[in-house]
Amino acid sequence: MRYLAVWILLSLVLPIAGSAWAAGGGIDYVLVRKSEGKMYLLADKQVLREYRIALGANPKGHKQREGDERTPEGAYILDFKNADSNFFKAIHISYPNAADRARARAAKVDPGGQIMIHGQKNGYGRFARITQRVNWTDGCIAVTNAEMEEIWRLVEVGTPIVIRP
Repeated sequence: MRYLAVWILLSLVLPIAGSAWAAGGGIDYVLVRKSEGKMYLLADKQVLREYRIALGANPKGHKQREGDERTPEGAYILDFKNADSNFFKAIHISYPNAADRARARAAKVDPGGQIMIHGQKNGYGRFARITQRVNWTDGCIAVTNAEMEEIWRLVEVGTPIVIRP
């Protein structure tokens, strides 16, 4: 009941474009601007939601290999959801794509993988006000648990994501 009251309150006071919020979906794509530390959910070319994000601990540049702590750049698909993650819910980003694999093969390195949008590490959600001030992931995109709950509800599997520098 408490969550319903919060949802009703937020739907009345937050400026929301289109009907995607109420419908639980309808997001056309997700846009990440690494240099801004922001992620946006868009529908009908309008920003519906904006989130402050934490990225890989080495955020500048495109992910080159496993362990470089970079968040990839480019166009991908959010291809599956994992409710049983080591982090509070996770939505997988389709990195590496064919170009990423070819580049890694040419460099004779593992391109890495398991890049996700996720909440806080399980059991550590209460520290989000601290952790979200720094880039701390291994290359993923982190938000607070409350934000991840909202993203989980609004973003469907198959939604494109564009990650820009």
